[in-house]
Amino acid sequence: MIDTRRPTPGPERIAILLMPQFSFAGLGAILDPLFIVNWLTQESRFKWQLLGSDATVAASNGVPLNVDTEWPAPADLDSVFVLASFETKTYTGDKRIAMWLRQCAAAGVALGGIEMGSEVLAAAGVLDEHQVAVHWDNLEGFRELYPRIQATSDLYRIAGQRLSCAGGTAVLDMMFAWLTPRVEPPYMEELRNHLLERRQRRDDSEQLSAAPEHHVETSAQLRKVIRTMRRTLETPLSAPALAALVGLSPRQLERRFKAELGVTPIRYYLWLRINRAHRLLQQTDLSVAEVASCAGFGSLEHFSRAYRRFFGCAPSDDRLQSRDAPVVPVRLFPIKR
Repeated sequence: MIDTRRPTPGPERIAILLMPQFSFAGLGAILDPLFIVNWLTQESRFKWQLLGSDATVAASNGVPLNVDTEWPAPADLDSVFVLASFETKTYTGDKRIAMWLRQCAAAGVALGGIEMGSEVLAAAGVLDEHQVAVHWDNLEGFRELYPRIQATSDLYRIAGQRLSCAGGTAVLDMMFAWLTPRVEPPYMEELRNHLLERRQRRDDSEQLSAAPEHHVETSAQLRKVIRTMRRTLETPLSAPALAALVGLSPRQLERRFKAELGVTPIRYYLWLRINRAHRLLQQTDLSVAEVASCAGFGSLEHFSRAYRRFFGCAPSDDRLQSRDAPVVPVRLFPIKR
């Protein structure tokens, strides 16, 4: 459901709160459409202000931006966008941020979370019972931390006074949807022309449409097996049980996996489980033992050995989602080369 309020008299006042290591591309996808609309209409339809806790905030690509540390009163704002990407756990407990966001919510200000900016809003308690679009890489951790929020794998969600976006190029889709009831159709058309972007994906578009279980080039049998794998990460099935699901022998299923994905089904299963553990370790406060159990490992020793093979470090050394945290080497990706 898209907010269909008519534009308020005068410019719409927008505050953009930047968390350290925010996405520079995400900020551009918000500001460029606003600027272009102002330019095309020759009016100040939108006014924005960049905010932060410190006078300079560096994006994830290292580019520093000067921001205002004196934040406007909620009565002086129409909308607030929060942008965050890495190390969200280090500032979700910031009392000043939480109090200001709660005051904005109470004053009827529209609140939007971009990528992990939604977690900042969630930690402030202003997203309870709302549907929130969360990036696929953070979805499991978000659901674990905020069970009262309906976290979805949609590209973006706009409902009343709450907006959320999974990030990446979907920020532009969200901005098109947000601007449509605020800007006359001819200007929206010209905005799309200037941005060289004629498409606008639906809010409920699948984030991982190219994943093997969704891809049309993946056989129906493998799609079914992979979907089953994702549902049973805590209690992994045996190779014979997976093969029986699609009427194949274990050897036939192995040949099919190698032909289509370049790895055995057990290796693919392990990759899914290890990546789930990786996300839960970085994004939640679950103990290493709890994470191991959530990823289907009955032995901490087995879990630690497997984790080291993928990430080159012990699970206990990988507790923060940061730019410097380990990532899965490309050579271990389960794709046919």
